[in-house]
Amino acid sequence: MFASTPQDLSALIQAMTTSVATDTAQNVLSAAQWELLAPYLQPINLAASEVLFAEGALDRNLYLVEYGSLSVHYQDSKERIRLALVGPGAIVGEGAFFAHRPRKATVQAAAPSRLWCLTALRYSEIANRQPALALALLTMAGQVLARRAGDSRRRVAST
Repeated sequence: MFASTPQDLSALIQAMTTSVATDTAQNVLSAAQWELLAPYLQPINLAASEVLFAEGALDRNLYLVEYGSLSVHYQDSKERIRLALVGPGAIVGEGAFFAHRPRKATVQAAAPSRLWCLTALRYSEIANRQPALALALLTMAGQVLARRAGDSRRRVAST
């Protein structure tokens, strides 16, 4: 298994700190917390049009977007409907992470993208070993969920 280091996360930390999109997470992690988090995250590189996860998938992974652009959409009986386009500093997967339910939308790379994945199992390890870090991560993901739920155009975009 790949063990990330804080240096590996420098571009992600920058994206989380500087993003101005209305539904991105506010970086509430200290440098020391990022250092603790690094070994729990797995990098994921997506080519343009590659699917990160599909509507109905049962995983509970949480993803932090370092760079790129991701389309959040679902397919109804007639057409594909885009719910959101997210970029650097965004979190995706927060809906299933909290709800323990199937994914409500498909997330697909609109451009080459790099994300960092936190699995539910790795989050459980953090919760047992570093409860303050676990709480900070929940705060970040909860902010995103609340912002998306508060925006009627993006309400259904919680993934």
